[in-house]
Amino acid sequence: MSIAAIRPGLPLATINPVAKIAATVPLSIVLVLTLDAVSAAVAIACELVLFSAVGLGRLLWSRRTLPVWIAAPLTGISMVLYGAPSGAVLWDFGVIHVTEGSVQIGIATTLRVIAIALPAVVIFLTIDPTDLADGLAQTLRLPARFVLGALAALRLVGSSIDDWRTLSLARRARGIADHGVIRRGLGQAFALLVLAIRRGSTLATAMESRGFGAPGARTWARVAHFGGREWVVIAVGCVVAAISAAAAVATGSWNVIWA
Repeated sequence: MSIAAIRPGLPLATINPVAKIAATVPLSIVLVLTLDAVSAAVAIACELVLFSAVGLGRLLWSRRTLPVWIAAPLTGISMVLYGAPSGAVLWDFGVIHVTEGSVQIGIATTLRVIAIALPAVVIFLTIDPTDLADGLAQTLRLPARFVLGALAALRLVGSSIDDWRTLSLARRARGIADHGVIRRGLGQAFALLVLAIRRGSTLATAMESRGFGAPGARTWARVAHFGGREWVVIAVGCVVAAISAAAAVATGSWNVIWA
């Protein structure tokens, strides 16, 4: 469940999800085009300030964003160890060549992963799946069949988490989860996959029998508004992207990845 459903009073909770997703696109494009530490660092600083200003500061350092803070350094370390060598050699062991250039690439990669993934995770947690479906169908005019299928899939994510816990407790109660972490995890993951396929098939049949896949125009219970506030959110995303790119160009660190 998203925090928007738990705390509907958050400033971003009432913004059209399409606008929130669109606001992350300009920055993502800028950070994908270049590999430098300046643009990513400036983007992170702007994100921390903006999210703190709208009351999402605690979420930045919560368990929900912990995978981002763990995955980003691991990605950077892999680039340091196995990235393209350039500059002075700092450490050399077999196929591992740590150079000044690979360290710079590793730092830039770490910052870039954080700058792209952090706002994506935080914004996703402020989106209610039903609001997202309303926005996709009414604002972007996507096919109703696709939108409703995506909504049903998002609703089942929480159920999958509960199923994983239930499977873990059941296997432990039967005495088949005491040894072998890897073997236990693979077996439990396969059981969850089978359970998800069965539940998905049942849900698809139920939705089809209730006319969710019928052709023709479909009405929606709630109206998805897209007005001035949504354009402001998109504009803020564009401004952050422009500031990040301008800072990289001004410092001479702008580094187009294909150049």
